[in-house]
Formats: sequence, structure tokens, C-alpha cells
Amino acid sequence: MSESPILLPTPGESMLQTHERILQAGEIVPVELPGGVPAWIAVSHRAVSEVLDDKVFPKHHSRCPALHDGTIAADWPMRPLTDAEHMLNQDGAAHRRLRQTINKAFTPARVAAMEPRIQKIADELIDSFPAGDEVDLIANYTTPLPVRVICELFGVPIEEQSQLKNWTLTIVSATATGEETQAAMMAMSGYFAELLQRKRAEPGDDLTSALLAANEDNELTEEELISMLWLVIVAGHETTVHLLGSAVVALREFPEQLARAQAENRWADVVEEALRYRSSVVGALMRYPQTDVTVAGVDIPAGSMIIWHGGVGRDPLKYPDPATFDIDRDHKDQLAFGRGPHFCLGAPLARLESRIALSTLFTRYPGLTLAVDPTDIEYTVQIPTVGPVSLPVRLGPAA
Repeated sequence: MSESPILLPTPGESMLQTHERILQAGEIVPVELPGGVPAWIAVSHRAVSEVLDDKVFPKHHSRCPALHDGTIAADWPMRPLTDAEHMLNQDGAAHRRLRQTINKAFTPARVAAMEPRIQKIADELIDSFPAGDEVDLIANYTTPLPVRVICELFGVPIEEQSQLKNWTLTIVSATATGEETQAAMMAMSGYFAELLQRKRAEPGDDLTSALLAANEDNELTEEELISMLWLVIVAGHETTVHLLGSAVVALREFPEQLARAQAENRWADVVEEALRYRSSVVGALMRYPQTDVTVAGVDIPAGSMIIWHGGVGRDPLKYPDPATFDIDRDHKDQLAFGRGPHFCLGAPLARLESRIALSTLFTRYPGLTLAVDPTDIEYTVQIPTVGPVSLPVRLGPAA
């Protein structure tokens, strides 16, 4: 195990490099978050499995004394993530009450019905690639696709979608100030309050309208509805943006796997292996043990902040040769979306749009290659997620 905390971010190295060090440092690793705040990251399959026990490791910020006794400053930049009263940060009955409302609106049938629209968005984006052989996939494909999908799902007009993306980038940034993150959070909350009013006045065939209809029996407050929209829209695009970018890099680093996926239509397996090989979630926030605990043999004091790492799939104790991308792996114990009551609500949508996005891209441009060395790719400086900032590729001939 690492003897001293690893800084997040660490000056002089990319977040991807920092997280590669974390993955090699032990099963549960001490880190220092922005502002000098200490925390732990559970990395191994064993450690993450232990930390996902909601009874021992609850999620509400009231369970963390340091957030309330002055130890952590009131303007700490990560407070919009830790202190928000949305579903992800709730426990027990409070969590179930919120979850059952969104479950009534965000149904498997509604997600499945999105497939033709997701396919159309993917085709439109590829048709709109700028002229020339070289394209930045992040700007032109892997960002706009998940943003458009989740925003259309919730009835956000296309002309308002870029502002939501900009607010999100500020809130999850590891370099933004407390003032900047709080301002972005307030602005986004104000936007969602206005969106709810619009949908009350003119309901549509979208999830915001469906959420309002589902709420008739559950009496969620306005603040809870706003927090719900914030959570599902932010989480519903940010993670998939980075998953897609990292998946393209992996497929080009392991061309024989790409060839098999193309020849055998194995794109669902590609998505599962991408989730294992390089999950976009590197800091699933936060859990707080209520007593002194031992996690994977490491003693953790009560009230500590514990994050769990989506890179659990790189655990050599669980997966043979974990640094090799292999679509034939058995993914039945996949933890990339968590486990238990907090299992990711958007997992079916993320899997669906990732499958469509990757299959459409590599079917249209089967010879697509990276235009930069993988070691030269710049990665985002964020705590919850990581992925390429830009990804120049050479398209090659269209099929």
C-alpha cells in the first residue's frame, strides 16, 4: 500500500497517469483531494465490494464530521458534489423514496425505445464531420452524442445543451475554485427549476414530463425534483463521453480486438470490456464509515471519506493479465456501475448508446486510426471521471 497520500491532481502528470499509480499502489489507497482534504480510494475488487455495503458505508454528508465541524472549509470546491441532497447521496428510505419516482419514468422500455433516435444522432454527427481526413472525435462525436441523447430524453432544447455541458465541466473540475463550482451549481439548479415550470405548462414526450407525472403520488419537493434532474442529466452524459473516448483509444491499441469486433459484431462485448479496462469513473463519491473499519486489510478511521474506483476491473487479484483488452473476458461480476441499491440507474442507456456509437463509427470508417501517439493524449482534470480532452483521428476511407 502507498505510505503517503497521492495528490489529486498531482502536479506534473496527467490524471490518467495519477490513476495508473493509484491502481498500482494497493487495494485501498490514501489520497489528498483539492484543498488538502484527505480521503481513501478503494481500488481492488475485494475493497470495492466491501465499500459498496450501504449499511457500513453510508453516503449522506451528515455522516462525515469533517464536512460540518469546520475541518473542511465552507468554500471547498467539491461541496457541490458532496453536499448535494440528490438521490446519489441519500441512504435507506430517503434513497428508496427518490429512486422509486425516477424508476417509474426512466423505464427499460423508454430506454429501449431510444435506439432508433440514438442511431440517427450517431449518423447525423458522422455525416457532419468537418472536411478532411483528420477529426477530433471528442469535439465532433463522443461529446455531442451523449449530450444530445440525455438532453433529448429529458426535453432540453438543442440550443440550451451546450450551457449544461459547460456548467457540468466546472462542477466536476479539480481545478475550479469553490466560488466557481457554487456559481455553476446555482445556475444549473435555476435552469432546471425553469425547465420544470415549462414542462408543467406544456408536458411533452420526455422524461422531465414523465418525472412530474410520476411524482403525483410521491410528493417530492421542488428541490428534490431539481436535484434529480441535475443528477441524471450530469451523470447521464459525462461518464459516457469519457468511456467512448477511452474505448476508441483501447481499440486502436489492440487492433486485433477491433478486427474481431468488426468481423463478429461484438460491440456489446467491446462495451463491457471498455468498462472493465478503463472505466471513465475514477472517483465514485463518497462513502463514510460510521465506525473504525478494516477494508482489504487496511484500517480506516470512522468518518473518513472513501471513494471507490471504477478501475476495479484492472485488479490483478481478480482478472488475469488485466492490462490487456480482451473482448472474450467473462464480465458477469462487472462492478463498473456499482452494486446494490445504488446500482447506476443509467447503466442500460450507457450500454446502449456506447454500443451504437462505437459500432456506427467503426462500421462507417473501418480503417480509423489515432492521429497522435496514445502517450500524447491530454486527459481531463476532474475528480469523479477521466477521459481524453481531445482525440485526433485519421478517418481513412468511408465504407
